[in-house]
Amino acid sequence: MPNSNFDQLTLGVGLDDDAQFENFFVSEANRPLVNTLLSGSDEPFLYIWGNGAPGLSHLLQASCHKVTADGAGAIYLPLRERSSFQPQILEGAESLSLVCIDDIDCIAGDAQWEAALFTAFNALRQTGAQLITASHMPAQQLPILLPDLLSRLQSGLLYQLVELDDEDKLLALQLRAKKRGLDMPDSVGEFILLRAERNLSALMRILDELDHRSLQQQRKLTVPLVKETLGW
Repeated sequence: MPNSNFDQLTLGVGLDDDAQFENFFVSEANRPLVNTLLSGSDEPFLYIWGNGAPGLSHLLQASCHKVTADGAGAIYLPLRERSSFQPQILEGAESLSLVCIDDIDCIAGDAQWEAALFTAFNALRQTGAQLITASHMPAQQLPILLPDLLSRLQSGLLYQLVELDDEDKLLALQLRAKKRGLDMPDSVGEFILLRAERNLSALMRILDELDHRSLQQQRKLTVPLVKETLGW
C-alpha cells in the first residue's frame, strides 16, 4: 500500500524538469563527484557540501530523475521548505531506492527533525537504500545536537562541490544557452560576466531574460541585445 506521507510529499515538492545531468556543466574539479552520481554507486551514503557553490539542488534532483527513469523509487526533500511538511514525512523512506535530502544544515538544532533523520538513516541502511544529503558546510561543522546523527553524517563518502571559476562559468552559460537552442558567442558571454553578478544562479536568470527577448524579437544573442535587455 502506498505510504500517505510520500503521496503528500509528491504533491508538495516536485522535481525541476530542467534539473538533469545533461544540463549540468561539469568542471574538472567536480568530475569525480558527478561520475559517482552517474555511476549509480552502491555506496549507501553520500554527503555533498558547497560553500556558496550553486548546483547542489540540481545534482540531487538529477539523481532522483535518473533513478525514477530507471523505474525505481526516489524522493527529493528540500529542508529549506520544511514548513510545508512534518518530520513524519520520512517514515517509510526505506521502501525507496534513493532518498535525497537537501539543505540538511537547515534542521541543525531542531530536536524533532534530528531524531526523525537519525531514525530514517538507520532504516535506510537496513534495506540498502541510498541516501544523498547536501549542505552548505562540511559535515564536521554542522551544529547538529544529536551526537549519533552527526556521527552518521560523517560516515559516508564526502564530496565538496567546488565553485566554478570565470572560465567555467562562461562554459556553463554557453551550455545552458545551447540547450535552449541559442548560440552564445564568447564575446557575449564575456560581456555578461564583466557586468553581472558572478553568481551562477544570477547568470542563469539573465539567460532566462535574454532567451525571452531573443525569441520575442527573433534576434540572435549579441552584445547590443544584451545591452537593450538588461539596460547596460
